[in-house]
Amino acid sequence: MIKNMKLNNGVEMPMEGFGVFQVSDLALCEQAVSDALDCGYRLIDTASSYQNEEAVGRAIQRSNVPREELFITTKAYIQQMGYDNTMKAFEESLKALGVEYLDLYLIHMPLGDYYGSWRAMEELYKAGRIRAIGVSNFLPDRLMDLCYNVEVIPAVNQIERHPHYQRAEHLEVMRKLGVQPQAWAPFTEGLKGMFTEPILTEIAEKHGKTVAQVILRWNVQNQVIVIPKSVHKERMEENLNIWDFELDEEDMERICILDKNCPSMLDTLKPSEVKRVYDYLNNPVLTSL
Repeated sequence: MIKNMKLNNGVEMPMEGFGVFQVSDLALCEQAVSDALDCGYRLIDTASSYQNEEAVGRAIQRSNVPREELFITTKAYIQQMGYDNTMKAFEESLKALGVEYLDLYLIHMPLGDYYGSWRAMEELYKAGRIRAIGVSNFLPDRLMDLCYNVEVIPAVNQIERHPHYQRAEHLEVMRKLGVQPQAWAPFTEGLKGMFTEPILTEIAEKHGKTVAQVILRWNVQNQVIVIPKSVHKERMEENLNIWDFELDEEDMERICILDKNCPSMLDTLKPSEVKRVYDYLNNPVLTSL
């Protein structure tokens, strides 16, 4: 049974969800979301930049899951920043998804006129059209600056987090601000040898679990919401099967050793990465790191 996390505005959000990043085949995306809902996922995470919101919407519409049981997240991308642009982007996402409200709407990158976007999102939130608003990929300095200058504090900051990039100091800043961390790409999309790390393999064998399950469990035990992605139903079921075991103190300490304290997927402090994300809609390259 997936546990919920209460956000800073009282809204409850599942601690494990299903992401559709880089599932560009729309038929495959629709089927994957349908399978995820069948498996028991209720948090579905997409974004306008993924260009698959309509496929997600079709899967939601054909499911028998009541809307109030779902937690739907999408995001406004860099080219949709600014008050007017974000107002328009919100309506476009709502129409594509075929829903009347969003559970969580995020600013996707700390780039462009995101202050203008935040004003739009605050209005939509106060009007009851979004249950919670937040950000994604905000480093502590940008997050603190935003929190000091807005009326509604972000409920969530969705960030790259995995055993190679554990971000303990960043998590502490979020907790002090009352912002819930959520991990995207918890497996680093399989890059940098994550699935063959000897420590993770040993811990997995100890508990009779897979490395993926250990990584997800490590995140949720650190009070970090996770959104693993897979288009294979058996893997979706495996990823959900993390609520029947617990990592002990020794396990958690051993995983700490794996921290390389640098991102594997996204670094908005690097010019090559800023260029990549600005160009992403025309050239969806996974990373330049």
